[in-house]
Amino acid sequence: MNKFFERRYVITGIFLVIIFALLARLYYIQIVDDKYEIYANSNVRRTTILYPARGPILDRNGKILVQNEPIYDVMVNPKDVNRPFDTLLLCKMIGIDKEGFYKRFIKAQKQSPAKPFIFEKQLSVQLYAALQEKLFEFPGFSVVPRTIRTYPDSIAAQFLGFIGEVTDRDIKRSNNYYRLGDYIGVTGVEKAYENVLRGQRGVQVQMVDSKGIPKGSFANGALDTVPRSGERLTSSLDIDLQRLGEKLMQNKLGSIVAIEPSSGEILCYVSSPTYDPNLMVGRQRGNNLAAMYNNPYKPFFIRPIQAQYPPGSSFKPLSALIALQEGIISPNEIFYCTGNYRAGNRIVHCNHGEAHGSVNMARAVAESCNGYFSMVFQRIVDRYGVKNTEANFKAWRNNVMKFGLGARLDLDMPAESRGNVPTPLYYDNIYHNGGWRSSTIVALAIGQGELLATPLQMANLECTIANRGFFYKPHLIKAIGTENVIKKEYTEKNYVGIDSGYFEPVINGMQAVVENGTARRSKIPGIIMCGKTGTAQNPHGEDHSVFVAFAPRDNPKIAIAVVVENSGEGAHWAAPIASFIVEKYLTGKVTAREAGYTVDYFANANRLPDLALYAKDLMKERRRDSIRSAKLDSVKRFKADSIKKVKADSIKKARQETAGNNKAGSIISILTGRRARS
Repeated sequence: MNKFFERRYVITGIFLVIIFALLARLYYIQIVDDKYEIYANSNVRRTTILYPARGPILDRNGKILVQNEPIYDVMVNPKDVNRPFDTLLLCKMIGIDKEGFYKRFIKAQKQSPAKPFIFEKQLSVQLYAALQEKLFEFPGFSVVPRTIRTYPDSIAAQFLGFIGEVTDRDIKRSNNYYRLGDYIGVTGVEKAYENVLRGQRGVQVQMVDSKGIPKGSFANGALDTVPRSGERLTSSLDIDLQRLGEKLMQNKLGSIVAIEPSSGEILCYVSSPTYDPNLMVGRQRGNNLAAMYNNPYKPFFIRPIQAQYPPGSSFKPLSALIALQEGIISPNEIFYCTGNYRAGNRIVHCNHGEAHGSVNMARAVAESCNGYFSMVFQRIVDRYGVKNTEANFKAWRNNVMKFGLGARLDLDMPAESRGNVPTPLYYDNIYHNGGWRSSTIVALAIGQGELLATPLQMANLECTIANRGFFYKPHLIKAIGTENVIKKEYTEKNYVGIDSGYFEPVINGMQAVVENGTARRSKIPGIIMCGKTGTAQNPHGEDHSVFVAFAPRDNPKIAIAVVVENSGEGAHWAAPIASFIVEKYLTGKVTAREAGYTVDYFANANRLPDLALYAKDLMKERRRDSIRSAKLDSVKRFKADSIKKVKADSIKKARQETAGNNKAGSIISILTGRRARS
């Protein structure tokens, strides 16, 4: 009897275990694992993503810079490929070979056995039209309409940027908003304004039968959503100015940045060499991308905001303004230039050793006198004695940075460089603390040495002078959709701490530069342009040609910076190019200069450096940078080790003193105790 009852409990227990196992499995299938739900739903309904058109981008006058054109992605659902078909015909119609077909199909089976998978991307309208008639012959294959970018004028590539397929990193960053096969802005405005341009995806859910044939909307379209196109962006660029700038910079390395001083809106944004942005779309995009990455002249390098140059003589007006504000000099104070100014054991030469004789501020600016500005710089840094060199230099550096140098201007584009205004610590690391004087760093006075600026920063400096003491942060987008939406910081004036009255003598000198000075060949008929030529030292080739300016003198409408690499003095190349841009913007036309130079002369000139020499010099510069960096790192490590050693010695000494004090205290306590007991 007992055995019967024991057996009954065992059998009951087995049944209970089986029931609980079945219930657990049922719970897992229905609640935890959605794989079976996916399989079931895929037999009843098919979900298609409807991709929106990206927002178009216009110039300041409403002309189209980038728009969309339709393309089609061929999709395959491996589960629905349930009968044989003519694979060779399909390959022929979409432009692939049989090996490519099987490679794609195997990938689809592995990654998406029960869902549509992108089989071939970006079929043209013509290919789609031919395929559509035969699509029913290829079970499991469908077509999804999409759009790609097209660029009617093929300009402003570095501004517009390009789009590409999302990576795993992009998907993760977006909290899985994106899916494999989606497109995202990679560079330029496409990246900076991705959230605005991409729009909102839609969904279409259809009922399908066992053979995968659509049978109408699922649940009467209750789950369908309509895609919403991206917003239209209106840029600040002038398409005619941009086209002229890119023409002038053909076969040259460098950039043009033109800004409207009264708003900070960028009118022209040229990076050369450039490329046709249409090469970044279509089925040959990968090949085109690889070719440009391998181009030694770096067309993807965005020179207006990423290239950093010594500003050269274009920096001199800033030096003059700081000296005036600090009361170091007066506009009419006379300095004598011998053509070779000695600062400590360094000699600063004027251009070609030219002796300017007695010069005041306006003449020093007009004739670009290195000696004058070197003497002024030394007065600033030595004003409270050489013992206060570091403090004086810090004050000078702070004044320079108020003009937007040495820091990002927060342009509404990614990858902006800071430029460089060296710190006292930098010189301490090279010359040791207290081992440098104003004469050591006198090259900064004329925009050389360690001082670096981007073309955007140079153009912004001209805006500040044109506005007599303030600037608006530069920006490239002026409206989103129908709203003039601009970030608040782009509407605020940034004052640089210079009284407006001090600008006139400096501007007088800048006007003289164009009227009868170094840039006289670039004088524009009927327009007063104030400018400054510059020659930026280049360690691997001919110096860079630099010119900065604004016009007209009163109520300025445009400020500009032009850099033509490996082209010598600013007057020869940068200044004439800038004058054509300024004239085009102010008058709508371009005329020949008194010297006989025309737009075509500069457009057809080739200033590209020899590739072999260019590559060789770049390698030398990289080696020098590596050695310099290694030396600085060595100095830093030595200092760090020294500090650690001093700290360790101090701690050891303190511990020894503490131990000694404790020992002495113990002895005193013992003696005191003995005396007390006595």
